[in-house]
Amino acid sequence: MDINILNGKKHIHFIGIGGSGMYPLAQILHSQGYYLTGSDNNETETLDAVRKMGIPVFIGQRAENVEGADLIVHTAAIMEDNPELMAARASGVPVLERAELLGIVTSWFERAVCVSGTHGKTTATSMITQILYTAGVDLSAYIGGKLPCIGGSGIAGKSDILVCESCEFEDHYLRLFPDISVILNIDADHLDYFGTLENVIASFRKFAQNTSKMLIVNKSDENTMKAVEGLGKPMLTFGRDSSCDFYPENVKHENGLLTTYDAMFRGERLGRITLHVAGIHNVLNSLAAVAAAHYLGVEFAAVQKGLEDFRGAKRRFEKLGSEKGVTVVDDYAHHPTELEATLRAAMEMDFRKVWAIFQPFTFSRTKLLLDDFARVLQIPDYAVLTDIMGSREKNTYGIFTRHLAEKIPGCIWFPQDEDREWDDERKYANFSQICDYVCENVQEGDLVITLGCGDAYKIAKMILKKLSEEV
Repeated sequence: MDINILNGKKHIHFIGIGGSGMYPLAQILHSQGYYLTGSDNNETETLDAVRKMGIPVFIGQRAENVEGADLIVHTAAIMEDNPELMAARASGVPVLERAELLGIVTSWFERAVCVSGTHGKTTATSMITQILYTAGVDLSAYIGGKLPCIGGSGIAGKSDILVCESCEFEDHYLRLFPDISVILNIDADHLDYFGTLENVIASFRKFAQNTSKMLIVNKSDENTMKAVEGLGKPMLTFGRDSSCDFYPENVKHENGLLTTYDAMFRGERLGRITLHVAGIHNVLNSLAAVAAAHYLGVEFAAVQKGLEDFRGAKRRFEKLGSEKGVTVVDDYAHHPTELEATLRAAMEMDFRKVWAIFQPFTFSRTKLLLDDFARVLQIPDYAVLTDIMGSREKNTYGIFTRHLAEKIPGCIWFPQDEDREWDDERKYANFSQICDYVCENVQEGDLVITLGCGDAYKIAKMILKKLSEEV
């Protein structure tokens, strides 16, 4: 990849500019003086924000939208037969996939903090961003979810600091130029691409090798330590106990979502941390943020304030509302390890019963991790399953929701015509059945949590609406 490809370019066109990964890039490039245009298929709040920056946006993707651009960017989700992408390729001007452009952008910063890990990337990236923003640092940020304090998934600043969520999917993060790398954990995921856990670990090792200044790693995670073993790079560690540079003491979980602990650094007490997000996994995420902020020279009082102000990124144990004494939250967890952490945290809270509504995402992941999904979905009081959301895949695996449901005692699911294609009508019917069942059986004092990286959150909103209408 030519990191100088933007030199001399004036007009950059974004195909799918409303995507959460495209918007922060548009912010940063706009702040650098490039003229941008963009297109998308649906009106969203993000497109409103793009237009407020003075960027023209076309609704609908047509060949003529790319006219005049001397560089064109698209997301991986854009299909090869998309008329705009086809016109872009035929135009003769350079065409970049979003991850390639992100890599180029990271090379512009002297202190690019690249946050990686199988789980917790969005939360930890958001925590670091919140700390720096609260401390008055004029940073840039690229986040895979929306962070309220910056009003979206990104921000463009004037300092040499970029905080960047760095995804291992198809080795996208190997295109980045990290100065400071955070590795939260390493687990078996995206095995349709990597094949084995060993290959995942090898990929993270390459990511760590690309780091120019400092590695910040979870010493309590065995796979992470395998990935960085013998690299000989400067390293700060965080984890569960005093064998790590940064670790917690006197951890207390109070009033459901409130957690407090003493942040320790090499035996020295830095101070008390207050988190408004639940679970020991978020204690570890926050310690990664403490370590990153410490390395960047942020005063600990600002670290405390930033973490206390943090209320979670969107779709990370996000409370959507309460009706009839029933609390409804939504969470992005879609891998067994994430589900286990989220569900155990939920079960430790003071709710009568916990209802977990899970939307399996991709046939390959469901097939490969079937037994792990079945194990962790026995944690809540009630497990409810939707149809599998295939996303980018065809069901060549012969896997259906019933295969998972049959392994979970007492599981609630609604059999579908397995030969019928997934479409909006089928999905809505499935979601409606789940909504009706939960609303008929849930009781005051219960927690309902929708889980998955697809659109299961729509069920949560349907449940709140239906409960609000009941007399």
